[in-house]
Amino acid sequence: MDRTDFHGLYERHARDVHRFALYLSGDAAQAEDIAAEAFARAWTETETIRTATVKAYLFAIVRNLVRQSARRDRGEVEIDAGWIDPKPGPSTSLDGRMELRAVLAALQKLPEEDRAALLMRAQDGMSHEEIAASLGLSVAAVRVRVHRARLQLNALKIREERKS
Repeated sequence: MDRTDFHGLYERHARDVHRFALYLSGDAAQAEDIAAEAFARAWTETETIRTATVKAYLFAIVRNLVRQSARRDRGEVEIDAGWIDPKPGPSTSLDGRMELRAVLAALQKLPEEDRAALLMRAQDGMSHEEIAASLGLSVAAVRVRVHRARLQLNALKIREERKS
């Protein structure tokens, strides 16, 4: 990677990397630290990073950092919903925050690799091939993980609706 283009790389991918870290970790402060660390590692990488795969490379770093953090915390990951934007009106804001908290809670219940694959596909629009390269899985395994994660989220949503 050309060091002079690092600013451009950061500008192109910072929001996606931070969002991915947030959805994996469930904690806004931790997501900021992890995103910063991912870019620091990319900056100090001595090997050439192919520009076509740099987003997948950054996501792989984020995923590994979240895993390391979860191991340190003995797998206990709590969701910090304090970062939710309170700008809409009171009822809209409350409904939106409750729905977002429910989605984040459901995401946290998914196995880590399924959650990562789903977020890379749904949120960031990465191809199955890019996700496979990032996660070190086959394309078929990525397709299965994304499908399984969607089914699990739908099942959790149906259970929550029945409770209401």
